[in-house]
Parts: sequence; C-alpha cells; structure tokens
Amino acid sequence: MLLDKPYTKTLKILLYSFKNPVFNSHLVKKTLPFTYTQSCAYVDVYMKWKQDPYFESIEHIHKSLELKPIIALKNFIARERSGSIPISVVSKRGLEFDIHINVARFMRQYPSIFEEFTGPLYNLPWFRLTQEAIEIDREERRVYEECRDDLREGLRRFILMSREKVLHLKIIKGLEWYLGLPSDFLENPEVNLNGSFRFVDMEDGLKGLAVVESEGEGVLSVLQRNAIKRGVYSGEPNEAIEFPLFPSQGLRLRRKIEDWLIDFQRLPYVSPYEDYSHLDPSTDLAEKRVVGFLHELLSLFVDHTVERKRLLCLKKQFGLPQKVHKAFERHPRMFYLSLKNKTCTAILKEAFRSKSAIPNHPLLNVRKRYIKLMKQSDRILKSRRVNNRSGDQPSVVKGLDSDYEEDCRGGAMAD
Repeated sequence: MLLDKPYTKTLKILLYSFKNPVFNSHLVKKTLPFTYTQSCAYVDVYMKWKQDPYFESIEHIHKSLELKPIIALKNFIARERSGSIPISVVSKRGLEFDIHINVARFMRQYPSIFEEFTGPLYNLPWFRLTQEAIEIDREERRVYEECRDDLREGLRRFILMSREKVLHLKIIKGLEWYLGLPSDFLENPEVNLNGSFRFVDMEDGLKGLAVVESEGEGVLSVLQRNAIKRGVYSGEPNEAIEFPLFPSQGLRLRRKIEDWLIDFQRLPYVSPYEDYSHLDPSTDLAEKRVVGFLHELLSLFVDHTVERKRLLCLKKQFGLPQKVHKAFERHPRMFYLSLKNKTCTAILKEAFRSKSAIPNHPLLNVRKRYIKLMKQSDRILKSRRVNNRSGDQPSVVKGLDSDYEEDCRGGAMAD
C-alpha cells in the first residue's frame, strides 16, 4: 500500500526514534499533527517591576482591605435589636473580624462610622452606628435585595470554573468579600440560592456547594462576549481571541518577548468554563487557559482586584499551576501588581482602562460611599486633637478608656 509523503516522513521519524533512544523528542512533537497546537516554546518573560501612578492612586482598591473589618463590625452591630453593643461583646473577638489590634482602639479610629457612648451599667463604653453609616447600610441592603440575581450569577460562574463544578464552602466564604456576597448569603439558601445550586458532601468530610448544569447550556466568558460584540469571534473550536493589552507608561518589552507575545495571542482561546484535562501543563496553550481564568475571575470581583495570596487555596479546585502567581508577572500588559498595604494586589487593567468592557459590580458604589465616610474620621480625630490642646474637650472618653482597661486587667487577673 502506498502512503502519502507526509505520512511516510512521519513513519520514518518514528522508526528512527525507536532505534535511537537519544533522538530529540522535540522534533517528533513538532512533526506530529496532533501535537502541533500544544508545542512547548517557553520564553523566560521576566521584567523588573515598575510602579504605575495611575493604579497606585485608585482609592477604592487600596482602601478595600481597611474597609473589610469595618463592614464586619458594622454588620455585627446592625444585627443587634437595640442597634448598639457593649465593647465587652467584641473585645476578645478581634481575629474573627480580621482586626489585629485592640478592638476598642480600632473602633475609636473611625468615629464617623462608630459612635461611642456611656453604657447603662458600670460606665463601660458602648458603640452604635452613626446616622450616616445607618443610611449607607440601608442602601447596601437594598442593593443586596435588588441585585440578588446578579450576585447569584456571579457565584454560579465562580463555581462553574472549578474542575468538578463544586467548591468547598470554606473557599466560597474566603472569597465572599471579593464576590460581593453578604456574610450570611450561604446561611439563607432558601432566599439566596435557587434550583441550580445544591449542597453536597465532599470527600474530606466537608460541605460543598455544587452547580447543576442544564443540558446544552453554554457559558461564555466576558472575553468571548466582548469578542462577539466586536465581530471577531464566532465560537468555532480552536478559535483565537486576543487578550486586551494595556501597556504601562515607560514599560518596554524586549524584542524576543514581543515576538513570543504575538504568537501567544494567536493561540486558540480556552474558556475557563471548558474542560482542560487534555492540556499539557507545560505548554503555552495551558498558560493561555490560566491567564483567561484569572481574567474571568477578576472580572467577577467587586473591585476587579484580589490579594495575590488569596489564590493559593484555588490551585487544586481550579487546576492552577504551582506557580500561578507567575502569570501576573509574565503578563504585565493585562495585570498590574501593587505592593501597597504590605501585600501584593493583582489588578485587572482592562476593568479600569476600558470601562465599557467589564460592567461595574452592583456593590461598588456602596463601598465607595463607605470609604468616603471612613475618610471623614481623620478630620474628626484631628479636630478632637486640636480641641484637646486648647482644653475644651471633655475628659469622658479618657475616663471610659481607663475604666475599661482597668476592668479588663481585673478580668484577666481573675482568670
């Protein structure tokens, strides 16, 4: 039987490789047709980090971590029937609210949100929300009520990107701040979840939340939806989508990296909602799938940012490589890494440079209002310091401090 020339050449290469163990297997990978799209051509993309003043100046990104424990305390107070609490209720629960200093001291740093007054017994300090904080809290609850479907859809997409379409509840709880979910979202499944979700028992004995997919259901990523709108994507298999790139001022790439990036953009787009088990983890195609996953993940978050260390718990469930953080460093035109607040925050550039591409999260404006109110605390504290110097400030707060500290010392000695 006669064979076509390409098949004859491939057969000769295979026969030669069996006779010669030292044969360069990379040549086989390049020749065989079924390995073409996953050929590995790793380029060491390393660039010195360069600060971008634009992303460093976006206030709601860098104030988000400071706001998180404030909202946790605010919610705790708002759930009380009287709308106020004695400091003794939360004084020993700092770690629960992600507060690493004395809780009373922390709350006194934000007088625009937490109002202190003398309690009915033993002259202990009590706290309640200021009127401005109560008004924003009402708006926040209204947003949760009106946008419950959007929040549910964001959670559904997050779970659908996982390997088994199911996630540990602890993973969801760990990222609920970024997803914009209220702290009691999973505690009220009858109200917040619908028939597409179900609780399951995981292998390790923990509870998980799974998504029930409808037959024939296709989930498009934000990149796919935008590419369809621009008329550059039709949804065919192995079709390429180029990632939107936004170079930082003064950040130049070497010629070798530029050439690699052009080839990388031409690779087929692998949706984060597709099966990826067939991909070779050492290939550029697998890297494009990881970058696409990170793009989709950040597009679901309220600020379109995340602390990089938060991704460590996602590796197993989402099939991410051991050094997933390298993806941010290898693609500085897609992501910016900020080193503010003694942490590393990954920022999706497209969300800020092309605002029509990724819609704002419904909770974003509420958080901006909280941050604006939070900043008023600095003026209040400064005014108090000025009044203290002139001797006009009453000494009631100081008295409360000393009384409470004495009470705590007495309690500690008793223990």
